[in-house]
Amino acid sequence: MSTYSKEHKNFLKKRKREKGIIVLCQLLIIVFFLALWELAANREWINTFLSSSPSEVMKTFISLLEHNNLWNHVWITIYETIISLFIASITGFMVASILWWFPKVAKIIDPYLTIMNSLPKVALGPLIIIWIGANTNSIIFMALLISTFITIINIYNGFQSTESYYITLLKTLHASKGQIFSKLIVPSNRLTLISCLKINISMSLIGVIMGELLVSKEGLGYLIMYGSQVFNINLVITSVVILGMVSYIMYYIITWIEKKLNRINS
Repeated sequence: MSTYSKEHKNFLKKRKREKGIIVLCQLLIIVFFLALWELAANREWINTFLSSSPSEVMKTFISLLEHNNLWNHVWITIYETIISLFIASITGFMVASILWWFPKVAKIIDPYLTIMNSLPKVALGPLIIIWIGANTNSIIFMALLISTFITIINIYNGFQSTESYYITLLKTLHASKGQIFSKLIVPSNRLTLISCLKINISMSLIGVIMGELLVSKEGLGYLIMYGSQVFNINLVITSVVILGMVSYIMYYIITWIEKKLNRINS
């Protein structure tokens, strides 16, 4: 026998219906955009040499699958992104924790974090290649430069924004600094940590693509660069579309993990 009231059931049905409408509208927007794009290409309203078309993108996608080892390129980009995401997240959390633990150190380092975060990382590309070499390590290092500093700043700001009266209450109960950190600071910033993971996905992916544009001979960034060099706009757009799909899937995985954690903690 159901424990839900009639009003609760109606509310759940209404919520489910609203979600269905939203998903349907999202799909219709994509279909409309693709249909308009294809129509414009067929009617020669746009120059297909510069803008391609959905049918040409599909042909290029199939060709990459059959002849150009597409999954290897996709996997290389995903692998580099996951490594960068993991290292940046762990490093960001550890450094932010140290800054929270030692406020004087945070005041000293704060301007340097701001400078490094605002510095255009692509300008360091030639130096990274010279220091590390034209290999996968330089691509991961580029991604770390882009994602690590913003992770440190966001997590540290989250730690600092923890309600001060909770900290005062724990201090009056003679809680140690370690207990305050583990029992209050980290748990109360769970959403901040998840948000940083979401940001890190996009930042790491941006860094990986930038690195692949500079030095790689594999990966989606390499396909984009190669396509632009040989004026193959179909290859460029197809690679960008695949990159968008990869980005969405990785973001969705983090969102799914977030929902699972919320259910566990609720």
